[in-house]
This record gives sequence, structure tokens and C-alpha cells, in this order.
Amino acid sequence: MRETTPTTRNLRLAPVRPVGWWFDALLLAGFVALTGALAAGHLLGPDLAVSGWAFTHDPAPLYRIAQVFNLLGQGGWLLMPVAGALAVTVAWRRHTVRPLPLVAGAFMITTLTIGPLKLWTDRAAPTASVKEPFLAPEQAVEIFNQLPVGAYSMSYPSGHVANAIVWYGVIALLLTSLTDGRLSANLYRLVRYAPPAVLLVTTTYLNFHWLTDGLAALLLGLLLDRLLHRVPWNDLPLPGLPRQWDRPFIQQP
Repeated sequence: MRETTPTTRNLRLAPVRPVGWWFDALLLAGFVALTGALAAGHLLGPDLAVSGWAFTHDPAPLYRIAQVFNLLGQGGWLLMPVAGALAVTVAWRRHTVRPLPLVAGAFMITTLTIGPLKLWTDRAAPTASVKEPFLAPEQAVEIFNQLPVGAYSMSYPSGHVANAIVWYGVIALLLTSLTDGRLSANLYRLVRYAPPAVLLVTTTYLNFHWLTDGLAALLLGLLLDRLLHRVPWNDLPLPGLPRQWDRPFIQQP
């Protein structure tokens, strides 16, 4: 008879740093406060100033370099496929299916939050002032804009930045498992934090997003990342799973 894993376990949330829920509450409060300030018409001046500077300081070579680095945030054909391939590799090498729910969880938590927020806030991108629907910058920068469908109206928060925080966190975790914990702490932090930082700069410089789009995504992405890493993926009940494919995989760098 095939031996399966128990259907019930004593679960505890995995630790995150900083420890405690106070930091999660601070991130959420920061996101709500920033959104509220934009809705009240505050902080639009700095957004316009940064965007205007970027529009007038975009020599072709620098612009192309920024475009290349911005590809680090492509979720559909880069982040999710890379994370998926790493998850399958870790699953095969460590004889466990547990990396797969981690990738599925990252997909769900980003899909159910970032996209709906973009639709709800209805903010145009800075490029809406130089492309259709050719809005005035003072109108394009407004949040809760009630723009027509397809009118560059999904700018807030930046999906590139928020997705990158979550997905590069998953990728770093899987790389640590793939190397049996031998991934250095410095390389782990580089994989986790360098791409989101690059994307915050490039999406703003390329005028794909307003500065506050990226700052809001930074707050939201860190919150989602902490929620995802609190899940005890090593011990999550998977009823009916053969024991030989139910091994832990998460290791600290």
C-alpha cells in the first residue's frame, strides 16, 4: 500500500524579519496613506516634476540601457517561467512537490491584489500625455481618474516593482534550496533586492510610471512578500501525497 502523508499537522507561521506584525501594519498604513494623499491631490507636484525631468533627459543610449534593465520586471515571460523552472528542478532533485505550491501561491497573491488595485485606482501613465489619449500631464497624474478602458489607466501601483519583489524573493528561496543552502547571504540579498531597486528607477526614468506608483508598489510588494514567506511551505498539509514526495525544501541562506 502506498504510504501517504498525514492530513493534519501542527502548523506555525514561518518567521520573517523584522519579526512581528507591526512592520506589516506599517507597510499597509504607508500604502493607504500614500493612496489617500494622492486622492486628495497631494504629491502630484513631485510626480510631475520627476516625470518632466525624465522626458527632457532621455538621450537614446541611456534610454535603451534603461529599457534593457527594465526587462528584469517582465513577469509573463521571465519571472514566472524562471520561478517555475527552478521549482520543478528543486522538486525533482529533492524529491518533493512542495516548491510547486510556493510558485502557485506567489501567482495567486500577486494576481488577486496588484491587478484589482490597478483597475480600482484608474491612473494614467506619464506616457498618456504623449500618446493616446493625449491627456494633459495635470490630468494624467490624477488618481481615481475614471479614464476610458485602455487609456493607459493601470499605472498605480507599479506592477513591475511589486511583482519583482515577490517573484525575486521566490527565486532567491528556490536558488537557496537548489544549492543546498550554500548560496551566500550576500548573493541571496542581491537576487532579492537589486532587481526591484533597478525597476523602481527604470520604470520612473522611462516614464512608464509616476514616482509614487513605484513607491506604492514598494510598500505593497514588501507586504505581499512577507505574507508569502509567513506560510509554512515545508509543513503545509498536502493530503494524499506520497511520503517520498513530501520532503521539506526551504533552507536559510
